Amino acid sequence: MKNEYLQNLVKELKKVSATQKSKVWRAVAEELQRPSRQMRVVNISKINRYANEGDTVVVPGKVLGSGELTKKVTVIAYQFSKQAQDKISQSGKLLSIEEALKNGIKNKGIKIIG
Repeated sequence: MKNEYLQNLVKELKKVSATQKSKVWRAVAEELQRPSRQMRVVNISKINRYANEGDTVVVPGKVLGSGELTKKVTVIAYQFSKQAQDKISQSGKLLSIEEALKNGIKNKGIKIIG
């Protein structure tokens, strides 16, 4: 893992998972440690299929803009395509993983999609 930002994010995720005893953030950290070729890529259509109204969804990778989002969900991800940002902003809320940690997003009820 050469990306310094990604390395620091993984360290922060592990620290938060240890202090909050959160398996969700630990799992996200482990996913982000994988080689970049194996990073998760999720389309909006998949988020729409598996998330319920009002859910918080974490994608340990990149969200792409293929499909439509018809539910109000909060999507947390490492990266977003421009098209995905536009579509999610219309009906829901999007946050980077770093922003979610700073805002103190509770780990209860979070779904990992990837």
